[in-house]
Amino acid sequence: MQTNSPGYAIVGCGRIGKRHAGHAVKFGRLTSVCDVDPEKAAQAATADGATVFTDYDDMLTAMQDKTDLIAVCTPNGLHAEHVIKAFKAGYHVLCEKPMALSVHDCGEMIKAGEAANRRLFVVKQNRYNPPVEHLKSLIESGKLGRIYSVHLNCFWNRNDAYYTDTWKGTTAMDGGTLYTQFSHFIDLLYWLVGDVQDVASFTDNFAHQHSVEFEDTGAAILRFYNGAIGSVNFTINSYGKNMEGSLTLFCEKGTIKIGGQYLNEIEYENIEGMDQAQLREGRSANEYGQYQGSMSNHEDVYENIHKVLTDKGTIGTIGFEGLKTVEIIDKIYRAANRVTHI
Repeated sequence: MQTNSPGYAIVGCGRIGKRHAGHAVKFGRLTSVCDVDPEKAAQAATADGATVFTDYDDMLTAMQDKTDLIAVCTPNGLHAEHVIKAFKAGYHVLCEKPMALSVHDCGEMIKAGEAANRRLFVVKQNRYNPPVEHLKSLIESGKLGRIYSVHLNCFWNRNDAYYTDTWKGTTAMDGGTLYTQFSHFIDLLYWLVGDVQDVASFTDNFAHQHSVEFEDTGAAILRFYNGAIGSVNFTINSYGKNMEGSLTLFCEKGTIKIGGQYLNEIEYENIEGMDQAQLREGRSANEYGQYQGSMSNHEDVYENIHKVLTDKGTIGTIGFEGLKTVEIIDKIYRAANRVTHI
C-alpha cells in the first residue's frame, strides 16, 4: 500500500511501543495498535485515533488495506513469531532490539521477509548518536588507519525492582543483559569494526539471583576477522545508577573514546592532523522510570523508514545486521558456557 503517507501499526504498547506511536504520526498514519492489555493499547492509540486490538491475528487481518508496516515492540522472546506472522500477512516490519533471541530465529525472520518480498527494518538507534556518526566517518575515511583494538564498557544499574512483575529477567522472554540492556552497543562493534571470529568469555550473577535467570556481569575477549582484538566488559551492578557506556578504539593514526552514560560524548580524541571534533547536539536518553537507556533516536529510525517506503531512501539497518548482533551475543554466551537457545 506504499503511499506518501505510510500507515503504521504497533504490536506491544509498553513504554517503547508508546514511543513508537509518537514517532509514527510524524512520518505517516498510526492505523492500529495491539496489546493483550487493552488499557495499554488504548493509551498508545490516543495520539492518532488508531483502532485498538487485543488480538494480534485480528489486527493483521483487519488492517491490510490501511497499513504498510507493523512495528514489533513485544517482549524479546516474541519478536520472531510476531515478525514472521506480519510478513506472511503481507506487511513490512520494524523490529525492536534485539531482533530475536537466537541466530536460527533471525534467519527464519529474514527468509520470511524475502519470501514475502517485504522489508525488515531493525531498530539500531545508537548509530544515530553524533559521537558514533563521527567515529563511523573517521573509520570510513581512513583517517584512523588500521584498527588495532576496541574496548566496550557497559556499566549500568538495574536493581531487583526493575525485574518485578515483568517479563524482564526471564531466559525465555528477556534472554540476558547483552540482549535487553546492551545489544545496541554490541551492534556498534559489528558496524564499526567488523565481524567477530573468536571469543573467550566469563559471566556470573552476583547480585540478582532472586530477580534474573542469567548473568548480571560478564567479560569477553574478541578476535575480529580483520585481525583487531577487542574486549567487552558489562554489568548491571553499577551502584545506584548508570555509570558508563563507552567505546574506545586504538588505531594506527589515532585514539578515540566515545562515552558518557550512553555514547553521548567524546571523552578523548587524539588523531593525526586533526583537532577535537565539534559535533551537532544529540538527543537525551530514553527514560525508563528511574533509569536511563540509550539515546532517544527513534525519530531517525522512522524518518529512514518513511524515505524507504516512499521510494526515496536506502534502508538504514537490514535484517542481516540484526542477525549479526545476535550472533556475536550468542558467541559470547556460548564461550561462557551459557547457552540460551539452540
